[in-house]
Amino acid sequence: MQKYFYFFRIQILQQIITNYNILLYLKQKIFFCQIRVVFLCIPNSQIKPKKVSQLKITLLFLWHFLKQVKRIIIMNIHEYQGKEILASYGVRVQRGIVANNPVEAVAAAKQLTAETGTSWYVVKAQIHAGGRGKGGGVKLAKNLDQVTEISEQIIGMQLITPQTPPEGKTVHKVLIAEDVYYPGESETSEFYVSVLLNRATGRNMIMYSTEGGMDIEEVAEHTPHLIFTEEIDPAVGLQGFQARRVAFNLGLSGNAFKEMVKFIDALYNAYIGSDASMFEINPVLKTSDNKILAVDAKVNIDDNALYRQPKYAEMRDIKEENPIEVEAKEVGLNYVDLDGTVGCMVNGAGLAMATMDLIKYAGFEPANFLDVGGTADAKRVETAFRIILKDPNVKAILINIFGGIVRCDRVAQGVVDAYKNMGDEIKVPIIVRLQGTNAEIAKELIDNSGMPILSAVQFQEAADQVKAALS
Repeated sequence: MQKYFYFFRIQILQQIITNYNILLYLKQKIFFCQIRVVFLCIPNSQIKPKKVSQLKITLLFLWHFLKQVKRIIIMNIHEYQGKEILASYGVRVQRGIVANNPVEAVAAAKQLTAETGTSWYVVKAQIHAGGRGKGGGVKLAKNLDQVTEISEQIIGMQLITPQTPPEGKTVHKVLIAEDVYYPGESETSEFYVSVLLNRATGRNMIMYSTEGGMDIEEVAEHTPHLIFTEEIDPAVGLQGFQARRVAFNLGLSGNAFKEMVKFIDALYNAYIGSDASMFEINPVLKTSDNKILAVDAKVNIDDNALYRQPKYAEMRDIKEENPIEVEAKEVGLNYVDLDGTVGCMVNGAGLAMATMDLIKYAGFEPANFLDVGGTADAKRVETAFRIILKDPNVKAILINIFGGIVRCDRVAQGVVDAYKNMGDEIKVPIIVRLQGTNAEIAKELIDNSGMPILSAVQFQEAADQVKAALS
């Protein structure tokens, strides 16, 4: 069973790394523990209650890891930038102007009044995280004095939402948006619409619901029958009858029905044209005069496509990213920050996943994902050490290298040289496990180096040494 399950898990990881568009789909299939998809890989005779519990734990760990990996697979952009992309493809959006300080916020509000006639304004914190309203990052201002007051409150605050780190994120700018919930001939309605790739079928998918304005994960968990999907055949693209079916399932009629059909068509064109990995509009609003527009916009651009989307590459906001991850990316290291205490230095994503399992089985949590690749020389190892040690939570470092492309003795020499160069900068125990070409020579190099480096041969031995070092 373990063999099949590990294959399934690594296969999912490879799919995500190839194209992260299935993120939202995986939320439904994995996060809510629909374990039956795993059982397809396992003979019925081997399914036992204890094993099911273990599968749930490991799947939830995998989901946590994938949420972290997401940051290096796609490029997040701000709401105002996402709306700019949508508007360029003809999608009607809630109009707004970005401001970096309260003075600019008031000027933006005045400009909005002149252009749209609005007298109320929505002040929205611009960070790379959802749930801003719950953390106090979205507020309504009914006059210019309130625009100043609210902007002063939000700009510079540490905004904590369900999607931010525990310490929150610093707000550097706000979006001053027009009020679109004005009274009129009919009631306003909120919907959820997203476009992403269904990896299981290899087709783009429009996911939508009548339950807009709330977390789609909660809808999927408690009322899954209220979520609809529309898959698009890549050979012919989005068809008119599909856009009409979306509008029909959302319960629209008359002019609102026609507006939604246009909205869906333009939204899909924006998704394709921008090489996005996900467009999520929550909520999509039917106004009181039956217009359809995007009130919010979460847009993720596929990193692999940025070479042909230079204008979108310029939208990257490094201040919103983990500074250690940014530094690692600049030197060519695949690094993802996690919440544990054991730093990992590994070559290969599959071995990295197994190493993190190893750490968890030892009773600890991994502090990072770090893939040094196939050229683990002294300089690269030293750079990796410095990156890992920037995390103050790291209490030990486990190096787990398979010597296939790179020889183990070269890695061992790199570890020893890096340790000598860094000297007293390394204040945590280091455990090294090397397997593959020249593994025995590598172990001798480490054991005879005179450095306080612990070497291991077997997985369990490495786990025991981690446990002993941190006990």
